[in-house]
Amino acid sequence: MKKFLNTAESFVADALTGLAAAHPELRVDAAARTVARAAGAVPGKVGVVSGGGSGHEPLHAGFVGEGMLDAACPGEVFTSPVPGQILAAAAAADGGAGVVFVVKNYTGDVMNFELAAELAADEGIAVRTVLVDDDVAVRDSTHTAGRRGTGATVFVEKLAGAAAARGAGLDEVAGIGRRANAASRSFAVALTACTTPAAGRPGFDLPADEIEVGVGIHGEPGRGREKLRPAREIAAEAVRAILDDRPLPRGAETMVLVNGLGGTPLSELYLMYGEVAAVLAGRGVTVARNLVGDYVTSLDMAGCSITICAVEEPFLDLWDAPVRTPALRWGC
Repeated sequence: MKKFLNTAESFVADALTGLAAAHPELRVDAAARTVARAAGAVPGKVGVVSGGGSGHEPLHAGFVGEGMLDAACPGEVFTSPVPGQILAAAAAADGGAGVVFVVKNYTGDVMNFELAAELAADEGIAVRTVLVDDDVAVRDSTHTAGRRGTGATVFVEKLAGAAAARGAGLDEVAGIGRRANAASRSFAVALTACTTPAAGRPGFDLPADEIEVGVGIHGEPGRGREKLRPAREIAAEAVRAILDDRPLPRGAETMVLVNGLGGTPLSELYLMYGEVAAVLAGRGVTVARNLVGDYVTSLDMAGCSITICAVEEPFLDLWDAPVRTPALRWGC
């Protein structure tokens, strides 16, 4: 294994120290493992908070900023943040109008965010939770009860964050997030395994001529292994799995994310986006907005996930709203 690190034990804290140095507009507490806006909570605005295991960067800390998240809490690599950590993030985001938790559907995340919501209520912070469960590859996995939360998290956090920035109330912000999740489906394919700093070796063996179809963002197995084949066939299989789960009529508008898992060149991601767009066009489905790049990664895994979100009102307006974070920035 070759990685830039000091020690495996200090990896997350050291990365957060670097994030703080690179982005003075953020308030990063490497010891408490929280990231918030340096300007503090906005009085009267609903706060939006998310978090999860590290190793998925820029998710979630990279989405803290104007028009998106107010705070994030990164756990250890592929490990949920603890309730006290989540509570600290909620307190940093609370401007008096309550806080929305955006939680990916992994057992540890769900349990710890639920406990944090109870602790927040004891401190007078009203909390609503949006559960993200967009992955169509498997119903249950080693880390979940129900579908996993993956690429749709970006759509949920952006749309909910934009609604909060416009002054929407607590239930309205949570409702937008839940609608975005319900409208989204994802499917991922891995070309290689990822290597965690603590393990020092790939999480699983994958022969050079095979791919893991329907893989999770922690390297969990998916639907099975298949032989490597042309990108257009892989893209068609992914889109088919998504649309089999949530059919779209001809003429439907969508937002599409082609997301790198950490070790895939951007040229390959654009190639995959072109194939996905072609498949959708063949079905009479329009891509109204797209995003291509590394947004929900799995350390150094080569592969990609595809997320398709059916457009509803006011999704496009909220997507186009100004955002200024380390990982997403437009309109500011």
